[in-house]
Amino acid sequence: MKLIATALAKAQMEMGKALKSSSNPHFKSKYADLASVMDACMPALNAHGIAVISPTGEDEYGRFVETRFIHGESGEGLSCRVPLLVSKNDMQGYGSAVTYGRRYGLMSLAGIAPEDDDGNAAAKAPPQEEAPKLITEDQFRKINDMMFDTETDEEKFCAYMKVETIEMLNQKQFKDAMVMLERKLKAMPKKDAE
Repeated sequence: MKLIATALAKAQMEMGKALKSSSNPHFKSKYADLASVMDACMPALNAHGIAVISPTGEDEYGRFVETRFIHGESGEGLSCRVPLLVSKNDMQGYGSAVTYGRRYGLMSLAGIAPEDDDGNAAAKAPPQEEAPKLITEDQFRKINDMMFDTETDEEKFCAYMKVETIEMLNQKQFKDAMVMLERKLKAMPKKDAE
């Protein structure tokens, strides 16, 4: 582990900031997306002979993304796993969870944190009000079931509700979304009984 640790330490000295360049309209905040995180650390990692891969897998605890650093010269490696919490059991939900897992795995293993573009925005920001209470696991399942029953596209739904993922819905949004989905369900043509 000595050679990869030395290479990683050198790479970390050259890493930039993971700029918060993507917007989360629900919380009126910015976050560092996967591209920003990769821009911040990949050139330095690669320059010091460290390859990065992010395979997915499944074990007795569930699905995960495993971020791996592999030192080309020595073959030594470092890794960390991020569980995949898939909000909708389709490729779109899976892809979203994988991207999230890759972002957090890479930040964790590289030892970088997201920062504001101007470096001082956090210090100058006024105290924020407490964020609205997010939906519970049970409410998440209800929304997920209703979306499935109404054949609602998750990406369009999240864009309409102004959230990045379904889990980011707050209690008021949950009520509004359920009303909207119930109306949509009632308006759908009835399927013929077999």
